Amino acid sequence: MTQRPVQIVFLDRETISPRTVLRPIAFDHQLTIYGRTSRDQVAERIANADIVITNKVPLRQEAIEQASNLRMVAVAATGTDNVDLAACALKGIVVSNIRGYAINTVPEHVFALIFALRRSIVAYRESVKAGRWYDAQQFCYFDYPIKDLAGSTLGIVGNGTLGKAVARIAQALGMRVLFAARKGDVHPPGGYTPFDQFLADSDVITLHCPLNEQTRDLISTREFALMHRKPILINTARGGLVNEQALTNAMRQGQISAAGFDVTAPEPPDNQNALIQLLDLPNFILTPHVAWASEQAIQALADQLIDNIEAYQQGSPRNAVTAPASA
Repeated sequence: MTQRPVQIVFLDRETISPRTVLRPIAFDHQLTIYGRTSRDQVAERIANADIVITNKVPLRQEAIEQASNLRMVAVAATGTDNVDLAACALKGIVVSNIRGYAINTVPEHVFALIFALRRSIVAYRESVKAGRWYDAQQFCYFDYPIKDLAGSTLGIVGNGTLGKAVARIAQALGMRVLFAARKGDVHPPGGYTPFDQFLADSDVITLHCPLNEQTRDLISTREFALMHRKPILINTARGGLVNEQALTNAMRQGQISAAGFDVTAPEPPDNQNALIQLLDLPNFILTPHVAWASEQAIQALADQLIDNIEAYQQGSPRNAVTAPASA
């Protein structure tokens, strides 16, 4: 009997740039690509799949249980919170993710936001556009604050690959770097600053940690009240890390000097989202979850995605976050 080709389904190809090349997979397979997949289409589309590729489409228990052939989920991202890992582990389904591909693009985006906000770039651009420069009748004007980064303190939540990369750039710019201890840990290990002290001492705070039950609403009303230096807050990680209504209040009340966000909860945000309502402020920047999306980074992601699938098929799963079926 001729063995059938491996059935691979990509649920959301449109979340990867059309300029990104998906190299051919080096084994006998049939690849079905969907640009987008809604929640109610998941079960039907993966019903006969051996391998499912998803970036942001949720794979929940019911759909996983109905997919009798499913052996691998290849997540086209680092975060796996859209996949029911427990359901996959129960069925021996390997879940692999992407690692280390954003080592340059995310830190560069972080500092693009920091520079823009620390030097009021957007505010000055908009004022020039509105005619303020000509109205000033002199060579410059001082409507918005401009501060150097050198000598200031950058607070980083998350000491992983991205947090460390951000720290290296900050140190090269002459910034003092603090890494936050876990919230509530009053006797942290060396190299970490107690969370409340971290909030009080930072001129800029940037988040580089996963979203889970421990980190949801990590920054909320209480935390904003502790930010004595009125820092810039940067979030390129996950929207749920910061309570958006608390952020709105902090911005409107001047508890922080500025904020740059690349993420919201949920995504995409509708016009009533709290962060969308902040876009009238000159000291707030919102970008559409593109910190990861340099052309070089997305191509590296796509190459690693195919590597993960081929490695699994060869019997040597890589970047696995669940145990292989033979375990």
